[in-house]
Amino acid sequence: MNIAIFVSGSGTNCENLIKYFTDHERIHPALVVSNKPDAYALVRAERLGVPTAVTPKADLHNPDVMLPLLRKYDIGFIVLAGWLPLIPDFLIEAYPHKMINIHPALLPKYGGKGMWGHHVHEAVKAAGETETGMTVHWVTPVCDAGEIIAQFRVALSTDDTVEDIAEKEHQLEMQHFPKVIEEILSKQF
Repeated sequence: MNIAIFVSGSGTNCENLIKYFTDHERIHPALVVSNKPDAYALVRAERLGVPTAVTPKADLHNPDVMLPLLRKYDIGFIVLAGWLPLIPDFLIEAYPHKMINIHPALLPKYGGKGMWGHHVHEAVKAAGETETGMTVHWVTPVCDAGEIIAQFRVALSTDDTVEDIAEKEHQLEMQHFPKVIEEILSKQF
């Protein structure tokens, strides 16, 4: 199964996924797609020998660009790993129940448009939450509203800064995200 990893930022999850699935007997990271030409994730992917593509907004929303790109690499599954733009409906329809997203909070809390990265961690801190975590969910046309596949939690203390919260949540991603993908794909394919 060839997977595409969609990223917008530095790509620590992307790199973790590529390394985890290197030499995997069934799952192969075949393409990294970014909406930003300066995303450091592209450098990480290239260093690890994974082809990359940059898809600005016009390309992302053009089926005549995106679908041939994904076909070229025989992509059967898409992983959003720090991808910020909303996915266009035609792409969701082309990959029904074959596209997942990771969210840095325990959905349904702190999800939706504009809730990504530090915005989420700031909201968790401001609300005085005693725990946070990560959610893996199916991608649907409604932002962060897809069925939850897995959630992992971590306790917070009142002394935790926004940066502490972000780091605790990120450690959950590094530990669990590749395994969740592996489990999904072992069931589906």
